[in-house]
Amino acid sequence: MNFSLFKSLTRRTFSICLHTKNSTAASNVTSKTKSFHTTAERKDLMEFFDIKKNWNETNIKVGRAWRLDELRIKSNTDLHKLWYVLLKERNMLYTMEHECNENVRLFPNPERIDKVQDSMNNIETVVRERNIAYYKLETGETGERPADDVVNAFGLKEKYQQKEYYLPKFINTRWVRPYLEHGYINSVAVKKFLRLYNEKKHNEVRKARNRNYNHVQQLLKRFPNMDMGVLTAEYPDVDIEKAKRTRKARGHYFPKY
Repeated sequence: MNFSLFKSLTRRTFSICLHTKNSTAASNVTSKTKSFHTTAERKDLMEFFDIKKNWNETNIKVGRAWRLDELRIKSNTDLHKLWYVLLKERNMLYTMEHECNENVRLFPNPERIDKVQDSMNNIETVVRERNIAYYKLETGETGERPADDVVNAFGLKEKYQQKEYYLPKFINTRWVRPYLEHGYINSVAVKKFLRLYNEKKHNEVRKARNRNYNHVQQLLKRFPNMDMGVLTAEYPDVDIEKAKRTRKARGHYFPKY
């Protein structure tokens, strides 16, 4: 009887020691696992500001924007990481620009914002190219939202991407009546706007053509022996033969042409 009691006590003591040892080992593994991490160090709101050594600088050396050919060779995971790096950089630059404006100071190297935005636009272009290639391979279509050529309220043509509405077009009276039935896009005001708009565009083209024509005359006057093939390729909208015969193209010599 005493031997059986001693045996049961020994077994219970051994089980308690084994349980304590396992729990201690598990806690050590957990503590070691928690001490190892791969995430970046958190700096709270200071991530919205530049490093302190650049606060009083007037010229900060920066690189160029990411190019399309450089982004095309990267994986989707790298593009995803790079996108968030650029996003944090853009937020930081916006914060520093606002802080400089509040303190009536010049924001150093404001072209950094443009470079970051160009890089983000190039990433979107690469991702869009990959999506189009994937959908064309799988379904034979681009997978993008279809777009139609429509006429806006000003009578100008524009691209409109289709999307779903809870009302069909012919039932939506708030759109049909002013836009189609009552001729809103064919009204007198819209026609007048289109006439003035087309006149403005025509004058811009005419003035640009006249500037090029006068510039070619001055080039012929200063450099009579220049290559006419290069001049024609540089100014294709200018009649070079006509410009040769003008008085503005002649210098104080007899032209060879």
